Order: sequence, then structure tokens, then C-alpha cells
Amino acid sequence: MKLHNTLTRHKDKLQPLDGRTVRMYTCGLTVYSQPHIGNWVGYIYWDVLVRLLRWQDISVIRTQNITDVGHLTSDDDNGEDKMEKGARREGKTAWDIAEQYIAIAEHEAYEVLKLVRPDHLVRATDYIQQQIDFARGLDEKGLLYKIDGDGMYFDTSRLPDYGKLARLDVAGLEAGARVSVEGKRNITDFAVWKFSPTNTKRDMEWDSPWGVGFPGWHLECSTIARETLGDSIDIHTGGIDHIPVHHTNEIAQSESLTRRQFSQIWLHNNHIKVDGRKMSKSLGNIITLTDITARGFSPMAFKLAILSKHYQTEGNFTWEILEAAQARLDHWRGYAALRHQTHDTLDDDDEKDEQEGTVSLLAARQALVEKLNDNLDTPGALALIDEAFSRLDHAPLEKIHRGGLLQLLEVIDEVLGLGLMDGTPDIDDEVKRLILERQQARRAKNWQTADDIRAQLDEKGIALRDTPSGQVWSYR
Repeated sequence: MKLHNTLTRHKDKLQPLDGRTVRMYTCGLTVYSQPHIGNWVGYIYWDVLVRLLRWQDISVIRTQNITDVGHLTSDDDNGEDKMEKGARREGKTAWDIAEQYIAIAEHEAYEVLKLVRPDHLVRATDYIQQQIDFARGLDEKGLLYKIDGDGMYFDTSRLPDYGKLARLDVAGLEAGARVSVEGKRNITDFAVWKFSPTNTKRDMEWDSPWGVGFPGWHLECSTIARETLGDSIDIHTGGIDHIPVHHTNEIAQSESLTRRQFSQIWLHNNHIKVDGRKMSKSLGNIITLTDITARGFSPMAFKLAILSKHYQTEGNFTWEILEAAQARLDHWRGYAALRHQTHDTLDDDDEKDEQEGTVSLLAARQALVEKLNDNLDTPGALALIDEAFSRLDHAPLEKIHRGGLLQLLEVIDEVLGLGLMDGTPDIDDEVKRLILERQQARRAKNWQTADDIRAQLDEKGIALRDTPSGQVWSYR
């Protein structure tokens, strides 16, 4: 497998550090408000990556954090904590806000989108002592300095390669950029521990060697990754907006403390716009998964829409694009339903797969994995699936290689997580009886009865297509 490494700017072959297990870290949500569809884009891609590795019998240990404290509203360490802001907005405590939106996020991720749950799903507030210990280690190395009334800051001038991930021209940064806090020695210095205001009590604050306060946002990811995965990991994922500040600062902290390369490969997904514009409350174009399902669309259609663009390419959401994705999903489900209507025999399976005009379904299965192994080429993988399925359009049922179809469906569901087979169970005996009665009515040229039965089936969500090899049913 080769993946585009932001650190090296080219595709690198994935080679686990220990030769056996891929250790992967993903930056998680800040749980201060309802997630929108843009929040889920990266997690859909990284879910495919984990599934793909495991499909190929590669062991994966994955950690994802939950930011429930410390993420400030600006990158210059001068904004307010998003959790405190969310609490004030809803008239609740920050702890209540965290519980509320963690529950929503977990439901949407693992119940609605059917993403694979990380091996370690860790709240920042559960690792406060470990974060303090991590920061103490930096302080003992002389890498932190104190700004009275504000916090403990990391001195980036101590690192000759600071900004290597983003290729930052530190000397050329505009005066004032990322400086807002008075007392910072360098424009790129960042808070490792923030002090609580002296005149108010925060919902979330802890004692530390430097004073009562809370950890900086970057500290939690460095600490949680180290505690759950070790000093050096194989893959770190996140959005492109994390490159210049958050991930750059994670590298600075982690590598300064451990003296080891933090992550071998850095993967970054691009963002999605809505109707060509950035999502924002002021534009009124925030869309959630609830909005999508309320309009009758499947969450799997949303996943398919996201995967139709490469993770490095900026996406765009429109309802028309989602309609097309839903149509594509429905079409694929029709092919999945064919597995209930065709049967292989021992003496002609190989012959079926080689016949002109059918399709080499077994070859499509391997080609799909190869596409994805090339920098997670999901658009190419979807196109390949379309091609493989389309060759079944004119294939008689008795000529379809059922075993090959099943294996292709299995890899689609296991790697892309689209639930094609779960969404297309076999029809029950009553529906089978109606289909048989309609077939008999057609043979007797009793067209009215045949039409009446088709209407009954339509009410049950079953569509029929008459072919030279008989009736073919699918879910509407």
C-alpha cells in the first residue's frame, strides 16, 4: 500500500515500524455542538483505510481522541475554550455539553454511518494527569516558559526544524501572525498549559505544577497517542486545516520529548463545501446527517457521495449530488439482490466467469483492493464497481457467477462499509408466491392480474423487471 505523505510530499509505502501492526492516530471531534456533514468527511475516508488494512490481514491499532476541553476558538491561544462557549450558549455546564454531544457523535458515527469503532476512543479529560506529566517533561528540558496570567508556552525557537510538516517559512511569517498573546517570545510559540482566569471559576480546571488551569489543545493528542500507541506511530490522520498549527505543534511537542519521529506517515483529507461555499451558520448552509435522513436519503448514499471524490480533493455537496449517489446506491443494491436469484453449479462456475459478455467478478474483487491500495483511490474503486456490475445488465441469471458476485459484494461491504448485503435480504415466502403468481398470469396472458400483482409488490417495496431469463426483483 502506498499513501500520500504530507511530510514527504509524495507517496510512501506503508511499512509498519514493528513489521506487524499499523499504529494509527486520528484527531477526533471537539464535542461542543452538533456535528455537521463536513465533520464526518475525514472519518469516512479513514474508516475505509482501516477496513482495507484489516481486509488484507494487516493488524491495526487505532486511537481517536475526543476533545472535551482545551480547544480554543482561535489558533493564536487568545480565544476562549469552545467547550465553555458551548456551555454558555446552551445554559449548561461544559461537562453536560460534552456528555450531550459525545452521545450524539457516537450514535451518528457507529449507528448511522456504521463506522468501525476505534480501539481506543479517549476523552481528553480522562488523561489530564498524563498530559501534566508530558508537559512536565517538556518543562524539565527547558522547552517551556511562563507568561504570567496566561499559561505555559512552548519555545519553538529551540527547534531548528519547527514547521517541517507544513513547510512553514517561520522567518517570513507576517508580523503579528499567531502572536495575539502578549509576552510570547516567538510568533509560532503555543500554549501547552493555560491558566484559569483569576476572577472566575471554569467548569473544567485542574491543579498543576504551574497553577490551576487546563491543557492546551495540542497537548492532548501528543499525550493520548503516546499513552495508547507508543512514542512513534505509523500513521497520523486529520484535516488539512490541522497541518500548519495543530499537527505542526504535535510534532514539536512529541519529538522534543521522545527524541523520536512522531509519525512515519501524515494523511490529510480535504474539506467539503455546500453549493460551492464554505459551511457557516451565517450563510445558513449547515447540513447535518439528520437533515439528510429527514429528506429520505440513506446515510450510505452520503458515504458514497463522499467516496466519489478522492480524500485529497476538495468536495462539494448539493442535494442533486446526493440524489445521484442515492440512485447509484439503489442500483448497486439491485445487483446485490441478484445473489438470491442465481445459483452456481459445481461444473460450470469457472466457465461462467470466463464467458464473454458476463464479467470476471473474481478479478474485479482483486482489482478493487489494488485501486484502494494506491493512495486510497476511492473514485477509481467506485468506477471499477460500476463497470463490474454493468456487465451483469444483460447477463442471463443462469450465466451469473454467484460465487464471484458474493465475493465482490463481501469486499465492497467489508472495505467500503456500504452494507449492500445487509440492506438486501432475501424476500419472504409471501413475496415469492406473488412473483410466481404473476409469472403464471403472464403465461396465461392475464395482463390485468399481472398488473395488479405488480402493484401489490410495489407497495411492499419490491420492483420487478421482466427479462428473457425470467422475472428479476429488486428493492425500490
